[in-house]
Amino acid sequence: MTSNDSQTAKPGASLSLRRLLPVALIIAGFTAFIASGGADYISFETLSNHREEIIHWCETNMVLAVVSFIVIYTLMTALSIPGAVWITISGGFIFGLGQGVIYVVLAATCGATLIFLAARYAFADYFHAKAGPALHRMEDGFRKNAMSYLLFLRLVPVFPFWLVNLVPALLGVPMRTYIIATFFGIMPGSLVFCWVGSGLGVVLDQGEKPDLGIIFEPAILYPMIGLAILSLIPVIYNRIKSLHQNNT
Repeated sequence: MTSNDSQTAKPGASLSLRRLLPVALIIAGFTAFIASGGADYISFETLSNHREEIIHWCETNMVLAVVSFIVIYTLMTALSIPGAVWITISGGFIFGLGQGVIYVVLAATCGATLIFLAARYAFADYFHAKAGPALHRMEDGFRKNAMSYLLFLRLVPVFPFWLVNLVPALLGVPMRTYIIATFFGIMPGSLVFCWVGSGLGVVLDQGEKPDLGIIFEPAILYPMIGLAILSLIPVIYNRIKSLHQNNT
């Protein structure tokens, strides 16, 4: 690189250890959790075998239970630890449907925001410096309709949660838009699994296991897809309006 190139190079055009530190901490936390066997405790078996102890402790330490649940869920989301569905079900089981949904959505949004901030700090400038014209056009289009696109990605239960956390950070989505879309976009899915959790006691008494595939049942999946399609109406309207203006 010449001296002129170095003077015109954009800040963040190359990766640095300082910028990678938040991502390194997330990877280290994830690795430590998996290596310690922590994933073994996030399971149906844990709920089934210790449900009486869990309920008793939470009832006698409710404030601490709420705080602990939110912190644990936030960290699990921030570290992209698998098994969040069982924590969501636990929220409904322990706190009931209404409170469970509130705590789950709040914690998941906080954890997702931590990933968003870490990814944007570490990679956004580097990504922008390396991206070609096509990616810049995609970025502009995504940002213009960020709320609609994010709601769609959150509502359709086929996109990996961690991926939807990362992509907006690289495409320059404002944090406020990201938080609002995440909060409301994950609410329907959280509601479904908290509802499963609220009835978990009956399922356990019958010696059965909850059906995690319930979210793909037509009665639940189709309304969620309908909401996702509705979230794209502003995008469709803007496209039609743009085409009409170009043709006149």
